[in-house]
Amino acid sequence: MAESRRLLKEPAREASSSRRNSMPETDLEEKTIVIRRTAKTYQGGRRFRFGALVAVGDRQGRVGLGLGKAKEVTLAIQKAQNYAQRNLIEVPLQGGTIPHEIEVTWGSSKILLRPAAPGTGVIAGAVPRAILELAGITDILTKELGSRNPVNIAYATMEALKSLQTWDEVRKLRKAEVA
Repeated sequence: MAESRRLLKEPAREASSSRRNSMPETDLEEKTIVIRRTAKTYQGGRRFRFGALVAVGDRQGRVGLGLGKAKEVTLAIQKAQNYAQRNLIEVPLQGGTIPHEIEVTWGSSKILLRPAAPGTGVIAGAVPRAILELAGITDILTKELGSRNPVNIAYATMEALKSLQTWDEVRKLRKAEVA
């Protein structure tokens, strides 16, 4: 009896999820960066919730970051993946590296990104490495300064990638300022 009810409900769930995910399917990869467990104490004991930080990217210049929270780990990861897919950004690449050096502060965390020569590889901590590799960057030097909070480091890395500009963009901005 319970199995027949479950079978009747599942096709309806699939139909609603296909409507929700009407975005075109792409070849996005995802990496779970960190899973955090928090607890709230009630009279009967503690109740746990989970937060998941996930990065998604296509290794061709598009990357996104999402933080999802839920009562179960799998739901938190799914939420984080959805947020990350909605917040994809384009990263300007020059070969396999970034166009210029940049330093960004997020909270009390600071990250420094430097372009590197071909063949150097991704010299980075675990959190920036996941994001930079999913963005398609193959040669870069990074340094984490200040707080090593993984969430702040991830957001600082994303902010740095958003702030990157190509030389053509800078040239256009400077011509507009002169005129």
